[in-house]
Amino acid sequence: MAASETGDLTADRVLLGRTSTAERVADILRTRVAEGYFPPGTRLSEDGIGGALGVSRNTLREAFRLLTHERLLVHELNRGVFVRVLAVDDVDDIHRTRRLVECAVVRGLGQPPYALDALTAAVTEGETAARAGDWNGVSTANIHFHRELVALAGSARTDELMRGVLAELRLAFHLVGDPRALHEPYLARNREILEALRAGERTRAEDLLARYLDDSRTRLAAAYERAVDSPPARSR
Repeated sequence: MAASETGDLTADRVLLGRTSTAERVADILRTRVAEGYFPPGTRLSEDGIGGALGVSRNTLREAFRLLTHERLLVHELNRGVFVRVLAVDDVDDIHRTRRLVECAVVRGLGQPPYALDALTAAVTEGETAARAGDWNGVSTANIHFHRELVALAGSARTDELMRGVLAELRLAFHLVGDPRALHEPYLARNREILEALRAGERTRAEDLLARYLDDSRTRLAAAYERAVDSPPARSR
């Protein structure tokens, strides 16, 4: 498996430290899925990924098992492990989960000021990518925005839950044929939510976010339904 096929995972080997574990490997691969390195339908090579990360076959298989449990991967008998291709119903369910969690995080923030540096950086990242015409970069920045929004809760459990949910969301983004049409409308809305939080207007920020997620659910589900009529060829 070439470096491009493994997302150049060799650079991530340092993250494993001296105590390589399946959980750490799973976290690296989950992040790579969320960042868009492994599109839906991609076959994951044990030899390629294990060699890039410098981990044993057993450790990698356990990481695959963990990510299969999280619905990011699927194991096909006599074929191998593949990045999952979502159904339209999955897209709806992901958005229901996001609305429950993200709106609850904003509602429970307490009194301002809030620690918004990371959220600001995510908004700026998206705007910079848009100016460069990098719509996949905008997609990644959008994932970062929602990850940092949830991180405002200061809850490791909520962060862990949403890492998997947002990685699944990225799987849906991959199959949409026009990423600009999908993501461009939300650049200004991300900025608007940020400015509401900066002004200490928590209730307004929650209302903006709820409407944002409802609109996103409708638009993405429709775009995804069109896209899955012509699924991409599976990597081998």
